[in-house]
Amino acid sequence: MTSPISNYPLSEADESAPLPIAPYAPAQVDLRQYDQTGFDRGRPGWQILLWWLVQSIAFPLTPHFANSTRAALLRGFGAQVGQGVIIRPTARFTYPWKVSLGDHSWIGDNVVLYSLDRIEIGQHCVISQKSYLCTGSHDIQDPAFGLKTAPIVIGNGVWVASDCLIAAGVTIGANAVIGARSLVTHNMPNQQVCWGSPCRPQYLRKIQT
Repeated sequence: MTSPISNYPLSEADESAPLPIAPYAPAQVDLRQYDQTGFDRGRPGWQILLWWLVQSIAFPLTPHFANSTRAALLRGFGAQVGQGVIIRPTARFTYPWKVSLGDHSWIGDNVVLYSLDRIEIGQHCVISQKSYLCTGSHDIQDPAFGLKTAPIVIGNGVWVASDCLIAAGVTIGANAVIGARSLVTHNMPNQQVCWGSPCRPQYLRKIQT
């Protein structure tokens, strides 16, 4: 037997699966009903468009060392940016007026702060390359696929290693470490080294004094 999508042979495990696999069953969601008129983007449309133009053109063209310039651009659009913050030119901020970056924190290459809701990053934090902080989701029980948002809080001294996904509503306690490519869907405690998909605390982070 072959799959109707790929034409590859189905394994015996696939053929005997207890749950149905019917990709052509009718959709139980109707995206024509999707409505986000109640969502507050926090700024008028023209300001949002202006920011997207700045982010697409000016932001990535700034020299690698010009962290203060990028910080000034973010502040100009309402972000709270502390002193000594390092922000790579390829970092992306959906709505900077919903973002707070603490003193001496680093935002790496190709990091995305999808700030439909508030994102707070503490002092001396590292958000490594390609990590995605996502404050938006959808109600999977709603046939209209309604938008859901919740804030993200990253405590002081946290390292989020490369290519992690931090989900809406998550708080990461101070001085925790999130291992590379982790999926963080729940709160993580202070000073724990955590990793996995889903992410779980593994052991205490011992910092030399």
